[in-house]
Amino acid sequence: MGNFLCECRQEAIETTVDVATTTLSQNSKSQVVTEFQLFTVSNRAQSVRDCEIDHRGGQMRVMVTGATGVIGRAICSFLKARGDEIHFLTRRAGALPVVEGARAFRWIPESGPPPVEAWHGVEAVVHLAGEPVAGARWTEEQKRKIRDSRVIGTRNLVAGMRGLATPPGVLVSASAVGFYGDRGEERLDERSAPGKGYLSDVCTAWERESVAAEELGARVVLVRIGVVLSKTGGALEKMLLPFRLGLGGRLGSGRQWFPWIHLDDIVGLVLRGLDDSAIKGPINGVAPGIVSNDEFTRSLAAVLHRPVFLPVPEF
Repeated sequence: MGNFLCECRQEAIETTVDVATTTLSQNSKSQVVTEFQLFTVSNRAQSVRDCEIDHRGGQMRVMVTGATGVIGRAICSFLKARGDEIHFLTRRAGALPVVEGARAFRWIPESGPPPVEAWHGVEAVVHLAGEPVAGARWTEEQKRKIRDSRVIGTRNLVAGMRGLATPPGVLVSASAVGFYGDRGEERLDERSAPGKGYLSDVCTAWERESVAAEELGARVVLVRIGVVLSKTGGALEKMLLPFRLGLGGRLGSGRQWFPWIHLDDIVGLVLRGLDDSAIKGPINGVAPGIVSNDEFTRSLAAVLHRPVFLPVPEF
């Protein structure tokens, strides 16, 4: 894969904040400029626009789980724009298409494999489904939902593939940077071992279920996603209100690493994972370089022209 120029920009336009875009570059050494720092760009990133240009394999029929989320909707939009057909799985009966022409099929991930009719003609799977990690207080019941929706859900998805005469040739499955746990100043990449703790255990089990699809001849790509920032929802949307009110602050000491990525870039990675037969295994879905929670907090406050308030206690 070539080198790519990530032109990351931050802007405040009343009620929206956009954080990054990427464009293709032929430079031998690319740089990324943000209000945070100057970073050397890794050669893994590719923009959604470039993925559209490089999609030469013809039309595919793609199954997408988690299609109603922020990432899922964006992926479906670009799949549709480049001519792919979409089958999406949803818990809600009678759900409206996420994009025009997409076909919806009801599936409860913890209850069993997707319906047989949903697999008709499917050549590739993008698997994003999972209970939101930040959606509610982490009671024991909520932690069970977070784990089961991912681990059992993925097991059932692969079981559905196993029952097919011709399974899809590629599975691009979400994971998370929580795989690595809290490792302080240790430098981590895709070759690093899993960490310790609840999220690390969930991610390890989740990935294990995805990799089982390799036994069926599928190429499996695991995208370990960081904090996705977008003006259309997700983590940034939740951060904006307290910051606009002048109440935003770092979390505890602020020294924690904050592995963020823009929505466009995570979509680009997923599309590249679908299209590029050379890619398999884990990919870290994070922006080049990294910032601390304190650096991100100060930059967001500056973009919104608001003060940084007292630290938020860690729990």
